Amino acid sequence: MKKNIFLGIILFLSVQAAYAGGGWPQPRGGGFFKLSEWWVISNQHFTDVGKLDPNVTTGIFNTSLYAEYGFTDRLTGVLYFPFFSRAYFNNTVSGTTGEVITPGEAINTVGDTDVSLKYGILANGPVALSATLTLGLPLGNDSGGSAGNLQTGDGEFNQLLQVDAGRGFRIGKVGAYANAYVGFNNRTNDFSDELRFGIEGGATFWDGRLTAILRLYGVQSLNNGALPSELSNSTSIFANNTEHLSYAPELAYNISDKWGVSVSTGRAFSGRLIFANPSYSVGVFVKL
Repeated sequence: MKKNIFLGIILFLSVQAAYAGGGWPQPRGGGFFKLSEWWVISNQHFTDVGKLDPNVTTGIFNTSLYAEYGFTDRLTGVLYFPFFSRAYFNNTVSGTTGEVITPGEAINTVGDTDVSLKYGILANGPVALSATLTLGLPLGNDSGGSAGNLQTGDGEFNQLLQVDAGRGFRIGKVGAYANAYVGFNNRTNDFSDELRFGIEGGATFWDGRLTAILRLYGVQSLNNGALPSELSNSTSIFANNTEHLSYAPELAYNISDKWGVSVSTGRAFSGRLIFANPSYSVGVFVKL
């Protein structure tokens, strides 16, 4: 069972920030910047056959910067940088004697980072269509702790090509939008490639002050890499061949025309080799 206990949550990391763009690139000189705290604490997980199993309480906390900046009206640069990442697991305690079998540990480093370029293919019509190339930089620690079993990254360089299509509309006096995306993630170091997909919708209330968003997203492994146990030790939290279907509601409140705050959560409906507990995020953002 230990080989499946501490499992891949990098899938959540790719969506934990509040993406301002969707199918829409930033205008020239425009930008969106967000400082956020994201975390998950898990005591259960989905196994490789989709069943729920308990595990030693494990957590990861990411303090991150997410930024979008419009180089032109069609080309936007995007950065997701978890500049402080803390991963830990608690003591393993005997249920009969109460003795500590394995002491808990923690590491504090930077995390894996995403650098992207988004190009607006259709920007002026009723549907906004864009393509994004994301490079996943393995800046995190993939073998921390005394046994090399704590991680803030998976140690592989990946390239994600994604296409977004979005449309804005009104429901009565309420401004709303919908966006859908599909992407192919090419992974290195014997990790399996992935298909990524999702839809989201949002509506703005109170004269543009409050935006409510709901995301539904998933990852499907192509299972063309090594087995999870061959790429990580028994306490890795970045497994291979991870799959999930998840949802994530979010509320964003504009304090002023530029500044705002947001809260969100995410949880998997179903999954394989992934935590079954919810993740949470709070942040503050500024718009140019």
